[in-house]
Amino acid sequence: MDHVARIQAEWRRERPDVDVSPQGVIGRLHRLAPLLTERLCLVYRRHGLGEGEFDVLCALRRAGEPFERAPGELAEHTMVTTGAMTKRIDRLERGGLVTRRRSTADGRGRVVALTGAGREVVDAAFTDHMRNERSLLDLLTAEEAAQLESLLAAWLTRLEPPADA
Repeated sequence: MDHVARIQAEWRRERPDVDVSPQGVIGRLHRLAPLLTERLCLVYRRHGLGEGEFDVLCALRRAGEPFERAPGELAEHTMVTTGAMTKRIDRLERGGLVTRRRSTADGRGRVVALTGAGREVVDAAFTDHMRNERSLLDLLTAEEAAQLESLLAAWLTRLEPPADA
């Protein structure tokens, strides 16, 4: 019996009138999330990054040449507030991984761009990150991983508002 199964058994004993079966999924996801986050953050730290900084660098790298986005766009791509984004950009700029400049399209706006050093860091970190994710996923069989991905995608589609909403 794992931790969640023990909790369910206790609740079944104490509250047999309540269906505790949802805990089997939700409870295990809740326990998995911090375990996965910790393992992912180990890789980011090896590259001198926090999870948020890694997200920003990845959003810039995914943008393609010239590897830049407006701060508001970065906030949307990383699902954080613009205030939190400003702090992340400040740290990355101090580290020489990004630069900020005025937008040529809108003089009031700003653009954040990867520096050469930022691109090197994110490329190395991303390679290690994917290797790390592979090692975590390899704890499942290929079939289990495919089933899990399909189920999670279906569930997320039903819970999360559409990206264009």
